[in-house]
Amino acid sequence: MESNTETKLTLSNRFDNITESATLVMAVKARELQAKGVNVIKLNLGEPDFATPQYIQDAAKEAIDDGKYFSYPPVPGYPELRTAIAEKLQTENGLDYKMENVVVSAGAKHSIANVMLSILNEGDEVIVFSPYWVSYTDQIVLAGGKPVILKGEIENDFKVSAEQLRAAITPKTKAILFSSPCNPTGTVFTKDELREIADEVKKHDDLYIVSDEIYEYINFGGPHVSIASFDDVKDRTVVVNGFSKGFAMTGWRIGYIAAPVHVAKACIVIQGQVTSGINTITQRAALAALKGDRSVIEEMRAAYLRRRDLLKGLLDDIEGVKTNLPQGAFYIFPDFSSYFGKSFNGQVIKDSSDLALYFLNEAHVSTVAGAAFGAPNCIRISYAASDEELVAACEKIKVALADLK
Repeated sequence: MESNTETKLTLSNRFDNITESATLVMAVKARELQAKGVNVIKLNLGEPDFATPQYIQDAAKEAIDDGKYFSYPPVPGYPELRTAIAEKLQTENGLDYKMENVVVSAGAKHSIANVMLSILNEGDEVIVFSPYWVSYTDQIVLAGGKPVILKGEIENDFKVSAEQLRAAITPKTKAILFSSPCNPTGTVFTKDELREIADEVKKHDDLYIVSDEIYEYINFGGPHVSIASFDDVKDRTVVVNGFSKGFAMTGWRIGYIAAPVHVAKACIVIQGQVTSGINTITQRAALAALKGDRSVIEEMRAAYLRRRDLLKGLLDDIEGVKTNLPQGAFYIFPDFSSYFGKSFNGQVIKDSSDLALYFLNEAHVSTVAGAAFGAPNCIRISYAASDEELVAACEKIKVALADLK
């Protein structure tokens, strides 16, 4: 029974304006089914199914045995790690950053939150390219900003055009935010397309670019290109990256930004009040990741490419499912809208949220509805899974769709 005290205790108003992460909600539902003994094929989480490379594991063990890394680390990260990140950006991406531009945080999600809290005032607008990663809009709202959504269509590989961006910029616009390679679509902007976006941004002196490049190493179309490589917008660009995807280090929780010094300093102040420095052993592991053998990254990328082609072919064999060909990350984002309005046992499938739950409960395949990514006709399917799981999942999805009347 609720006490009188409990009825008077209230939560912050900001809690009313954000939602729980859809990817994490689906993960909970899948685990609940598994706890009941159901074999669920999990294609919902954006997590590599590979183990963290052994040389990275070994570096963490050595750091523990060394005994020197048990004290609080510097808030922005160890200087040697920040320097190694700056060197990586110079060598691999042609970006002239120094240690003072780099801030190490607890994953790219934490990095983006730091940035939004650092640059946004109440009512500032952030243009978000849609489909977008689920946490972008809520993090903007938490920082007092207003998301402005620009929609890319599947027919154009989900890409937002420079013309759309030009029309959306207002005096209230403070930043644009996008990922390339993209979660959830796998979209990769070409150098020419990024140049066109940069040309629109540089017309405005007070506009930031926040470029999420966490899937940099899972790119099927050629070398990764950062929008920060254009000198005329580099001084207003925040590059977000990390170790979770390319190095299969999701549980280690480490990411970073490379940004103009004033933004980096602001993020350090905010981080110092929220988390302080990031786990010391994780930082040593990340340093080893940057300095170690990269052949394992190529092996993982090749596996993802093979799985992409396998999954694309399987989905193309299902009538009424519309797909494009992702050029990066490890997701495919099919349009299932031709099945909306159909029903199963009297239950109408109104949208992709209903369909994703139907796949989970009837086909025992967990996916994520596209509404959380700004695309309610689509469903995100991760192919960070074995070939056998992908084949079995698509067969179950095909049967489940055929059962809709």
